Amino acid sequence: MLNQLKKDLEKLRNPKKAKILQRFFKTGKGEYGEGDIFLGIVVPTQRLVAKKYTELTLKDLQKLLSEKVHEYRLIALIILIQKYKKASIKAKKEIVAFYLKNTKKINNWDLVDISCRDILGNFLLDKHRAILYKLAKSKNIWKRRIAIISTFEFIKHGQLEDTLRISEMLLKDSHDLIHKAVGWMLRELGKKNRSLEEEFLEKHYIDMPRTMLRYAIEKFEEKKRKHYLQ
Repeated sequence: MLNQLKKDLEKLRNPKKAKILQRFFKTGKGEYGEGDIFLGIVVPTQRLVAKKYTELTLKDLQKLLSEKVHEYRLIALIILIQKYKKASIKAKKEIVAFYLKNTKKINNWDLVDISCRDILGNFLLDKHRAILYKLAKSKNIWKRRIAIISTFEFIKHGQLEDTLRISEMLLKDSHDLIHKAVGWMLRELGKKNRSLEEEFLEKHYIDMPRTMLRYAIEKFEEKKRKHYLQ
């Protein structure tokens, strides 16, 4: 079944699109996606293919996650989400352990963003969240991004404290992709509780990276945006 999946993806290969994606996801030497190989298959198409392969085992998905081909890793995560949603409580725990074991292979922002909320975030809704704070302290950028984006699921359920605490931990992060992620989550938090977001901003906006701030205030009215940017 695993070989058939690869054959299906190979048939969908789009070299022209692959070149665009390799530039977009910064795969050049010294860039954050260095060495990543793209087939040029868009996500909606991969979702359709993934539906045929939900019976793949974690062992199969491990093989896909260990590949350099970006779409192999992405489709492995899409299938993992589908498996998680249908899983028993015991199986969900195994899937989360598998996910955490493979964080180094979830190594681009799209891979993080498509998976961590639905798996790790969902699992932790009614549990202790120490693992997110451990990830937030990691030297690995993708682990830090997982930490903050996973809180998107908490925001959805009106649980806002962890987003604020982890955002505060990441305020001085040096990477633009973390600035964007934190700003995005603060913006989402603001949709639930604008006053809480503004309370956070009033405390930190002077020292926040400008990208983070711009993302956080994107939906604010013009006058208020100018207040924070000045």
